[in-house]
Amino acid sequence: MRIAFFTETFLPKVDGIVNTLCYLLDHLAERGHASLLFAPAGGPTKYAATPVVGVRGIRFPIYRELKLVPPLINVRSHLQDFKPDFIHVINPVSFGLAGLREARAMNVPLVASYHTDLPGFARRWGLGAFYRPLYAYLRWIHDRADLNLCPSRYTQAELVAHGFQRLMVWTRGVDTVRFNPIHRSSMWRKRLSGGQPEAPLLLYVGRLAPEKRVDWIRAVLDAIPQARLAIVGDGPARATLQRHFAGTPTEFIGYLKGDDLAHAYAAADIFVFPAANETLGNVVLEAMASGLPVVAPRSGGVLDNVIDQQNGLLFDPDDRAGLVSCVQQLLNDQSVARQMSVGARAHAEAQTWAGVLDDLLDNYAALIEHYHTPPLRRRYSRLNRKLNHLQTSQMLSNHKI
Repeated sequence: MRIAFFTETFLPKVDGIVNTLCYLLDHLAERGHASLLFAPAGGPTKYAATPVVGVRGIRFPIYRELKLVPPLINVRSHLQDFKPDFIHVINPVSFGLAGLREARAMNVPLVASYHTDLPGFARRWGLGAFYRPLYAYLRWIHDRADLNLCPSRYTQAELVAHGFQRLMVWTRGVDTVRFNPIHRSSMWRKRLSGGQPEAPLLLYVGRLAPEKRVDWIRAVLDAIPQARLAIVGDGPARATLQRHFAGTPTEFIGYLKGDDLAHAYAAADIFVFPAANETLGNVVLEAMASGLPVVAPRSGGVLDNVIDQQNGLLFDPDDRAGLVSCVQQLLNDQSVARQMSVGARAHAEAQTWAGVLDDLLDNYAALIEHYHTPPLRRRYSRLNRKLNHLQTSQMLSNHKI
């Protein structure tokens, strides 16, 4: 297959979308498929076997790490030389519209993947007036795709409820060799705990932005003064959070990657993840693979992986006291914490990237077959059978989500 990707974000920015895309590009190289990536300028010119065409963007004023690429950018000559079998737009908001336009101009299928709950973020930021317009805009984009992908059953149910169609779940995997309890080290434990390795160590990993609600963890430290907190990651809210956590035993570590990140996970006792609008939460899987019980809200895509009382504890998404109570419960009952640690690792071991991405490649192939099937026979195509099966399964499971 020959696949052209349009992404709103890429390296050097670090987030779940970028990490997932990197795993996908690695997998495409291993499986012998050709790909071309269009991304905001400033990153590498090649990743794995994929050439990267950097396109000039404009920095988003309230989020300096994000560059918005105007949709009118002309990249057709690159596409005509590459001759893609289809185009996949990643989290389309602005630049993704260029991919939509080019797919129609070249008469090739279009895949769109939904990664970020922008309407939910807007509502939690106090911008509820934008909730419905944002959903309407995103639905307008995704209505033009031949296949829409989302990262979790929870997100799929939300999108179905808002009128999105042709939806499949493209879940996420985790590298259980890299993220593994065997990487626990006294050196990292000492570093993350501020030199107090015997103290209970809580960990947050992720982007530092208002929608992640990292500030909620301050209530945990106030209630459990013996606990220590390590915050791994960076973002526009870092300075605000440093002021918020001033005077508490909190270490701001910044971005980590590779083995350093794996050691950080393995050094901790509990993974605390307050974000309530996650479409999945890749870091949750990494924490689970590292043997950490997870404390998270009972909402969003994390529910595809965090099973209450089995591999973590869930609290009401608007209940800060509930977050505190869950952490206290794990720290007060070490036997329960150990059982959940085992449960977390076992769940993660079943979520392999190879399996997840091979399923995605199969869906890609089914889309190409569908697109080249005569219109009168498309209702019987392999892609339509998959979509109909998933729609039926979703209707049966909606009451459980």
